[in-house]
Amino acid sequence: MNILIVQTGFLGDIILSTPVISALKQIYPDSRLFFLTTPAGRQLIDNDTLLEKVLVYDKRGADKGISGIFKISKKLKKYNFQKVYSLHKSYRTSIMLFLSGINERTGFKKAKFSFLYHKKQSRNPLDHDAVRNLSILGSESDISAFNQELRLFPPDIDEIGEDLKKIKEEKYIFMSPGSAWKTKRWHEKGYNETAKYFENSGYKIVISGSVDEMEICKRVCSGTCSLNLSGKINLKELKFVVKNALLCICNDSMALHMASALKTPCAAIFCSTIPEFGYGPWKNKSIVVEKKLSCRPCGRHGHNKCPEKTEECMKISSDEVISASEKLLA
Repeated sequence: MNILIVQTGFLGDIILSTPVISALKQIYPDSRLFFLTTPAGRQLIDNDTLLEKVLVYDKRGADKGISGIFKISKKLKKYNFQKVYSLHKSYRTSIMLFLSGINERTGFKKAKFSFLYHKKQSRNPLDHDAVRNLSILGSESDISAFNQELRLFPPDIDEIGEDLKKIKEEKYIFMSPGSAWKTKRWHEKGYNETAKYFENSGYKIVISGSVDEMEICKRVCSGTCSLNLSGKINLKELKFVVKNALLCICNDSMALHMASALKTPCAAIFCSTIPEFGYGPWKNKSIVVEKKLSCRPCGRHGHNKCPEKTEECMKISSDEVISASEKLLA
């Protein structure tokens, strides 16, 4: 039996969907599992041994628009899927899977155009998102019996460039100062002060971010000897870097979920958002650093500008982050 899992959201959402892979294999051990995701998402999960194949939906590029929906639905028909489980809640995904004609389509009740699914599952807003994703299987099994661990696997050492291989021998701390939303980013001065402190304590600092975050990373590295990998490595290589770090220091972002999946200790800095939304560290050694404020949270995803115009939630001192980090390193 061919089964399809769909998640084409943010990279963090893709990581948080991975427990569904092992859960489906537990329910249907003889099935062939496929995963439909974004081009970037493919780099995260394409070496998962439980997956037969990772399919790509380039919704922002080659497959964008209505024509892309028809193109991918036609492509899916060729695989003769008997079941599909959609963890993505967009109207685009609902329509595409309806057009694919898959015999049994399961989605979430709050998905847009959910009437296009045969089965509709509820999500408990109080659960961590890893558990909420497993609830897609609630009509078929007791989800408490499933392994709730996130699944990410770093690349083989021979897939890594020689320069990057060398850092595995270093005693280093990884920092990821970026985030898609400005109010989720701890201030650059704090990251810079933290980097300098740990450099003076004998640690190497490795910093990375997306191409869009290169300037942020450059400013954080100012006056330090940090290795700045922003815009220079792909997501496969980033998994290698995070896996071999002694500690990850980051905002509420994809890096946090990658650290959870790879069991790297994490000092997770929450500014405008809160871990109670279900996107905090998961099953790894971690400490959340945050300020308790009446104006927090100001939204589920943060903003590009502080609604209060104070940015008070970002005014976490470097001493607080350093203290949490030292506890994790002890």
